[in-house]
Amino acid sequence: MRFGAFIAPHTPTDEHPSLGLEEDMDRVVWMEKLGFDEAWIGEHHSSGWEINGSPEIFIAAVSQRTSRIKLGTGVVSLPYHNPFTVADRIRQLDHITKGRTILGMGPGSLPSDAYMMGIPTAEARDRMEQAIEPIVRLLNNEIVTAKTDWFNLQEARLQLDPYNDDGVEIAAASQVSPTGARAAGKFGLSMLSIGATSAGGFNALASNWAIAEETAAEHGNQMDRNGWRLVGPVHVAETREKARENVRYGLERWIEYMSQVAAIPLAPPPGQDPVDYMIETGFGVIGTPDDFVAQMNRLSEQSGGFGCFLNLDNHWADWEQTKRSYELIARFAIPKINKLNESRIRSETWLRENNAHFKGELTAAVRSKMEEYAREKGMDKLSPDLVAHFKANS
Repeated sequence: MRFGAFIAPHTPTDEHPSLGLEEDMDRVVWMEKLGFDEAWIGEHHSSGWEINGSPEIFIAAVSQRTSRIKLGTGVVSLPYHNPFTVADRIRQLDHITKGRTILGMGPGSLPSDAYMMGIPTAEARDRMEQAIEPIVRLLNNEIVTAKTDWFNLQEARLQLDPYNDDGVEIAAASQVSPTGARAAGKFGLSMLSIGATSAGGFNALASNWAIAEETAAEHGNQMDRNGWRLVGPVHVAETREKARENVRYGLERWIEYMSQVAAIPLAPPPGQDPVDYMIETGFGVIGTPDDFVAQMNRLSEQSGGFGCFLNLDNHWADWEQTKRSYELIARFAIPKINKLNESRIRSETWLRENNAHFKGELTAAVRSKMEEYAREKGMDKLSPDLVAHFKANS
């Protein structure tokens, strides 16, 4: 299983915006240092918190500070863009990042963004579906002529070949509705399940994957679970008590934003502690690395298996504790999930079980050399401290 972060971003309005963007880049650099696999960057144009208007610009910048981690658009809101310019920007970004770009596509999550552009919210998902096919074909180096009531492509083609033979991986965003699952299956794309830990998203995991597989079969494609990403929020610390203390920094403020501004129903019932609510509903991990492992097992069982988990990055904790959370996941949770220490554990167990035998062999070897030296040079030539230490540990 691979791991990464989904960075919307969520920068509170009392923070310096430039420093917020800089901190998000520091996040990606820190994640690469810790061995994380992917970072996904969002596109939003309103709300005050989600201040990244172009994931492509962010990815181009942070790619110059990193060398290995893959960088995904999380996501390009297709109804806001001509499909040709989306494909052209992604092809350029593929070269800038030296093949590390992933194109994530969706309808756009904030109705206010669509409103400002005069796009009816009810048409956003239809426009997304209309835009996917020409984008896929363009990135496959095809010449595309296509016309709808909102775009017109006439013998459109890209100037650049892909950076490498693999081209750019493409993922369709999926939440509760089957729109993204159908798109993934129809065009043979990866799937990005945003909100996988919410009640609706969690319950829809298996059914949406089944829809994707069924649709794929109808169009001669095959879905690959390795390309399926699930997204959910996480904060871990050395103890559950410390994790709970850490998220008091920003959890309530984040819930208020998500429910009152972004209009996503996350608020706990009146009188219930928000930390308890996040834990009890399974929406977020607030605990230890072992609690993170348990969440991965829960998601694997519910979904039937997936390839990558993305932490819905947020400002629940301050920056230092957030960095520590990523470090604890990398050091202690990921090795357990991916069984990275199986050989080491077997080696340690073998030595423990045979400790007396090997200790005896070592003792015998040392005694033999000491006796040999004593015969040649005399016992009085040996250090009394060495003799006493040897006897005490024989």
